[in-house]
Amino acid sequence: MATYVDLDGVVTWYGETGAGEPLVLLHPGGGGVDSRAFAPNLGALATHFRTFTPERRGHGRTPDVKGPITFEAMAQDTIRFLEQVVGGPARFLGVSDGATVALLVALRRPDLVTRLVFVAGVFHHAGWWPQAIDPNNEPPTFLEDSYTELSPDGAAHYSVVVEKLAREHQIEPTLSTEDLATIPCRTLVMLGDDDEVRLEHGIDLYRALHDAELAVVPGTSHGLLVEKPDLCNAMILDFLTTEPVATFAPIRRASGPSSTPD
Repeated sequence: MATYVDLDGVVTWYGETGAGEPLVLLHPGGGGVDSRAFAPNLGALATHFRTFTPERRGHGRTPDVKGPITFEAMAQDTIRFLEQVVGGPARFLGVSDGATVALLVALRRPDLVTRLVFVAGVFHHAGWWPQAIDPNNEPPTFLEDSYTELSPDGAAHYSVVVEKLAREHQIEPTLSTEDLATIPCRTLVMLGDDDEVRLEHGIDLYRALHDAELAVVPGTSHGLLVEKPDLCNAMILDFLTTEPVATFAPIRRASGPSSTPD
């Protein structure tokens, strides 16, 4: 099923498929990027969950709105989506910008996020390698074609969205490790071993969260869910459907989820 919902003026397209507990998938960001990014993953996930794939403002079939695109605004849109469409709390899978949005939802409304898979995103804009968010980068032509295929705003608006997102990536997000420590939900931090996100940043996120697990997927980049979908799908489903195992020689978890060694 695919339809639209009006989230306080943001007319949001979303897909829905599968059955079971709700799982909200938040796609990567960028002009020409949308929920189709989950094509290698959605089938496996929908066999276990009722999945929702909303497309954020200025992405896919959801029109842009006046003003800047900010992570905070998209998080508030997502909170409204949970309240109006999902009808309550859900598990989350967020990728790149979608991971950041999901993290903000978990921070602002912890009652609405039961588990979080945080894939190749940042909690602070300094976590990107500089070349990944260089505003002088020319996006590949296929992204403009992808944008034009779906956007209700038309091909001429593509450059507007690209500029808005480029500005966003230079100044947002700005969360601190102190902010992260207040997020209660169990979280799986995933990234590629050659990601656009600094590996050290992902480790900082993992260490700062109250209850986190870490997966660095070998031989992958920022597109890890597409590059090794079977491996990533298996890891994501294991995290979302099972409880943590008791480990034999814990260090970080020796005194509970939030412990860290001195």
